[in-house]
Amino acid sequence: MSAIKMKRVLTTPALIAFGLAYMVPLGIFTTYGEVTVLSNGHLPIAYIITLAMIFFTALSYCRMANKLPIAGSAYSYVQRTFGGKIGFLVGWAQILDYLFLPILNYLVLGIYLNEAFPSVPAYVFVLGSLIGVSLLNYLGIKLINSVNFTLIIVQMIFIGLFIFLTLVNVNLTPEAMIKPLQVNASDFSGLMSGAAILCLAFLGFDAIATLAEESNDAQKSLPRAIIWTVLIAGCIFLVVSYCAHLAYPKWSDFIDNKDTASLDVVRQVGNLSQLGSNFMYNFFQAAYLTGVFASAMTAQTSVSRIFYAMGREGVLPKQIFYKIHPRFRTPYLSIIFVACFSLLSLVLDLSLVVSMISFGALVAFTFVNLCVIKSYLGDTKTKTVSTLFKYGLLPAIGVLLSLWLWTSLDATAMIVGLVWLAMGFLYLLYLTRGFTRLLPSIDHKELHSIIKD
Repeated sequence: MSAIKMKRVLTTPALIAFGLAYMVPLGIFTTYGEVTVLSNGHLPIAYIITLAMIFFTALSYCRMANKLPIAGSAYSYVQRTFGGKIGFLVGWAQILDYLFLPILNYLVLGIYLNEAFPSVPAYVFVLGSLIGVSLLNYLGIKLINSVNFTLIIVQMIFIGLFIFLTLVNVNLTPEAMIKPLQVNASDFSGLMSGAAILCLAFLGFDAIATLAEESNDAQKSLPRAIIWTVLIAGCIFLVVSYCAHLAYPKWSDFIDNKDTASLDVVRQVGNLSQLGSNFMYNFFQAAYLTGVFASAMTAQTSVSRIFYAMGREGVLPKQIFYKIHPRFRTPYLSIIFVACFSLLSLVLDLSLVVSMISFGALVAFTFVNLCVIKSYLGDTKTKTVSTLFKYGLLPAIGVLLSLWLWTSLDATAMIVGLVWLAMGFLYLLYLTRGFTRLLPSIDHKELHSIIKD
């Protein structure tokens, strides 16, 4: 057993900054064109639907974070609620999401920076970003927290400027202002398809739960941070998408150029003001890449904590994953392992990596909702209308919505996810010697010590 503990230094604002950095506030522009076309120019409404959908699962994460404030997030919740075998498979699936998000971010950084500086090979930027992110993670969560706030501020400055320039330069007649919000019956199918895509923009609120053992008063700070992160991100996405539609109302122009729609909107806002399209475009690129770096940093932080939790349980090698640096109090060998795995960003294709991200997240979402139902209602002999509503109906809706989101996954994502899950199942067979042995696990006394520490 490791005698060294991680530092409990994270407050609620720091956790919110972590969640927002993971989500990338400017990430709205990544899917702007695709969902604007799908929703027939009603992207703000699609975000309202998405926020309502994701809120149910966020509530379930809050319930479980309060009940089990330990590192590991969905893995730890399912392991303690449904047993080691199911918990291991959920954790294994969850790793897929967390391991490949840093790789995605490194690839994006390499592509964009190589385009800006073509004389420098993309792999140089990829390696530089990977080393910088890993070093910050190695040195400690407090340093990451400081960097997170700085990188979030850069994005928020751009967002504030974007909103201000839009509102002072566009047509604000009642007809223009209401148009993005007027929905016809024929728009419903596209809105729901768009909402399914946008749900994946909220991935990150769940990453907050991985920092339970580095949070002050985790049982209170984690739920608060999860809810506030979802609400703040939702408001940012809603307001920015609304202003973007005001600035560039002719959404049909994006049908043939969905991928560059966001750049057209940014340039349009620059042209409407006196700053010019080049200034806004360059500022956008800088702020967006800043956000991508922050996302890579927080993603590596999260997955190293999941490995730490699985190493502590003994389902991954303890001598590697259950090690805390004596000075920096970070799971340093887990961080080094993730950095080595991320070297795959030098050879993998962007589209392939994108397809790997969503599978693990949806597995986690589904089972965390189920954890609330089992752990709260199963332990409650007297079931009132209030408990049935909070711990039965609300998470049940979360389960149904998570299952519905599975329909938005493409064939590649399903194939890669199922193959990864099959590999995990084979490893589980090895660990249990064909299910003839119990999985290793920490006892209740050690769990109580972690929660009360």
